[in-house]
Amino acid sequence: MANPHVVAANKYARDVIAGKVPAGKYVRGACARHLADLDKSKSKSYPFVFDAAAGERACAFIEKLPHTKGKWARMGERLVLSPWQCFIIVCVFGWKRRKNGMRRFRELYAEIPRKNGKSQIGAGIGLYMLIADGEYGAEIYSGATTEKQAWEVFGPARQMMQRTPGLLKAAGAEVWAKSIAIPSDGSRFEPIIGKPGDGSSPSCALIDEFHEHDTPDLIDTMQTGMGAREQPLTCIITTAGYNLAGPCYDKHSESKKVLDGLIENDELFAIIFSIDEEDDWASPTSLQKANPNFDISVDADFLMAQQRRATMNPIEQNRFKTKHLNVWCSARNAWMNMQQWQFCADPSLTLDEFEGTECVFVLDLASKNDICAFVQVFKRELNGQDHYYAFGRYYLPSDAIEENKTNQALYRKWVIQGYLIPLEGAEIDFDVIREDVRAMATRFDVQEVAYDPWRATQLAHQLAKDGATVVEYRQTVQNMSPAMKEVMAAVKAGRFHHDGNPCLNWMVSNVVAKEDAKENIYPRKDRPEQKIDGPVAIMMGVGRLMVAEPLYPVLPDDYSLTIV
Repeated sequence: MANPHVVAANKYARDVIAGKVPAGKYVRGACARHLADLDKSKSKSYPFVFDAAAGERACAFIEKLPHTKGKWARMGERLVLSPWQCFIIVCVFGWKRRKNGMRRFRELYAEIPRKNGKSQIGAGIGLYMLIADGEYGAEIYSGATTEKQAWEVFGPARQMMQRTPGLLKAAGAEVWAKSIAIPSDGSRFEPIIGKPGDGSSPSCALIDEFHEHDTPDLIDTMQTGMGAREQPLTCIITTAGYNLAGPCYDKHSESKKVLDGLIENDELFAIIFSIDEEDDWASPTSLQKANPNFDISVDADFLMAQQRRATMNPIEQNRFKTKHLNVWCSARNAWMNMQQWQFCADPSLTLDEFEGTECVFVLDLASKNDICAFVQVFKRELNGQDHYYAFGRYYLPSDAIEENKTNQALYRKWVIQGYLIPLEGAEIDFDVIREDVRAMATRFDVQEVAYDPWRATQLAHQLAKDGATVVEYRQTVQNMSPAMKEVMAAVKAGRFHHDGNPCLNWMVSNVVAKEDAKENIYPRKDRPEQKIDGPVAIMMGVGRLMVAEPLYPVLPDDYSLTIV
């Protein structure tokens, strides 16, 4: 059979579309895109052409490599690509630019659950790019944030070469402690932590478990250095993660938009193995849908045992969903289902729609390293149900932005986009917030300004003198639990509305629900760098709007500071 791997790849795509292979929306999207492009390529006006021989060559090369782990390695078996793996390799290496024959795709983004052979694919691609891609002086980097992670791809690649002396000799390659080199033209394959050094010119960047990266620095530096290469490849093979503000989630979101047909990026090949939003994550069918190597490299009994454990222990659910079903779940023990939260987003929603409307202002003022939140919460009754609408302004001292290396890239991005307000110096300037509150109060019917007493008493007194009804809202379990539960219920029922502010989305994803013996819950965070000030302020606002009658007495006109 001519080009058997290409035949297998195309059959896989057709079987996915026909429903013969269990697959989620974004696997179906990748398959449909490939098949549609094959039809388009029949026209000479289409800028891309499919080179079956090139796709076949890459697959055939990878199948010459040996297994490095498990029973197949013990028996000395070589890699055998499953149809879904053939599909990825054939697409990435088979599609060419009609005008010059160079590869179409410069970027591969594949989200694959654990134990489905990600590292083997990454190692195979890396070795192909080193030995068989025809790139003189090739530079292949396995990049990660830690040495251990960088070796997850480089380690198997190194072992593959050591166990294939014929390939080693044919390529003229040498295997060293931390590199695979071809002295004749200076090609090399190395693990790298952080950014590559000056002068590096990557022809292939392999990024394993990209979800663990807090910033895009490594991949940005890699891609910037690729300018001199004719057909470089950035290969991101990862599972889903918890950091919804990180660069991996940005790439995940971009990939979904490409596969949904919302944006065009002809240089990105994307595929996401996961379940669909309407799927029951506890169903055995979901395991097959998300795990393309189900009962091949990942044991079916193991997955089902992990699934049963997650159904019995809520604490284990997000870990299971993220690692074995490829569902982004924010914090490991997250309070909010971020898919439901995103459904509540309406980017067209603006404060202008609420001019003159009753509302509650909330201030959650912070230390110098935390985000200070000033939120506006409105309530409307629709069809007999309470609907909440939340907006916010978020502040951070400029010194904190520069000193926080973990979140620095995020903060800078949000400052540029206008979602985070930088305040000069090392601490929050409360006068700026006071002026913002006063200016905003002229636009709406502000019933009260709720605040947490931590660091805010002086500002509260100043606002009271400005004429505001100021309510001290202590962040106790008794105050926070009902509000937290109401926000969750409103989000699930579609009764909560926000404008999609990415800074707020990130903070919501960081919230962990701490539960006591009486089933009260309280907002917490896993780590200090995970800020939650915005959602806490929203809970305070909803808590005040839930109160049918004011809990504070009528006070003299010149002083309206009250406590609940």
